[in-house]
Amino acid sequence: MTYGATFVCLLSGKDAMRVLTIDLRGREYQKFSIDHRIYFGPVDDEEAQRLDAQHRIFQALFDDRLIFPPVRQLRRVLDCGHGAASWAVEVADQNPRCEFIKVIGVDIAPHMSPDDMPENLWLQVGGKHSIRKMCRRQAGSRIVDDLNRAFTFPSNHFDLVHSRLLATGIHHTRWPSYVRDIVRCESPKVLTPGGWVQMVEIYFNVQSDNGSITDSHALRRWSAQYMRALEDRKDLRIGSRLRGLFVEAGLEEVDMKMIPLPLSEWSSDANMRSIGQSNSRNVNELLRSLALYPMTQRLHMSKQNFDSLVEEAQQEANDISLKAYFPIDSQREGIIDMFALDENRHRNRV
Repeated sequence: MTYGATFVCLLSGKDAMRVLTIDLRGREYQKFSIDHRIYFGPVDDEEAQRLDAQHRIFQALFDDRLIFPPVRQLRRVLDCGHGAASWAVEVADQNPRCEFIKVIGVDIAPHMSPDDMPENLWLQVGGKHSIRKMCRRQAGSRIVDDLNRAFTFPSNHFDLVHSRLLATGIHHTRWPSYVRDIVRCESPKVLTPGGWVQMVEIYFNVQSDNGSITDSHALRRWSAQYMRALEDRKDLRIGSRLRGLFVEAGLEEVDMKMIPLPLSEWSSDANMRSIGQSNSRNVNELLRSLALYPMTQRLHMSKQNFDSLVEEAQQEANDISLKAYFPIDSQREGIIDMFALDENRHRNRV
């Protein structure tokens, strides 16, 4: 899969702001996101490749299932914060009847979108201004959705809404209305009657399966600094709050569960050990890439202190005796968050 060139030729005027980047220590960031304090992660090819590898790790963790709810009729799918679009591409590929099924992805940045896309996949770039609907086949003027603002999609439109790892992108005050826009029982909402929403969030406060990680460990210090750097804009603990938000939106019997995502191959379970082995490289990369801008530019950490913290954290992540993991807040059979609106009673089915 190649990345990066899909949308650039279609951008003009205000749209051109979406492709401007700034460089920090060899990593590229979207200038628009940085200027408006929306997203502080890199948007270069290196990050796109990491996200694609991370998607494959999640697939192994979720038993190679992309969609968990028993969706009766899949016609329209919304992928919120598509990133490198790995999930959206696979869903579109597995549902090739493009005249009946459409997958729409929304993200703040076009930089990591793949060049090669299925015919039934449409990717949109959202932001503060009126911009264009972007894809290789069509570019028509319209306002597309900004995930940090009220949705403009038609009501009762999507059979499935997928939302994964948006804690670093959604403003902390937006989460209650974000959930309501998707699932609330009264109109408008973007889910069809009987539709489903599938969510997963990582809690970046590193834990230990044997309790050996303390606040003095570099992994915990990394977590504390990363969360402190973003706390004025983001809620990195949102995974633990999702159940309450869905209940407030009108759903019932919402069960949540945490899945440990091992940072290395420490597990006694063969499958989880394999996942940890695959995740080790991903973790080594994200400890640096996710934290570089927040820690050095928002917390003004020196290059020396940042490099030292990351290197220590990487060593600890690879130390199988610490049994380190990221908690993933999930639901239903220990797999992923799944909520459905009943056609008649507007209750969630689990």
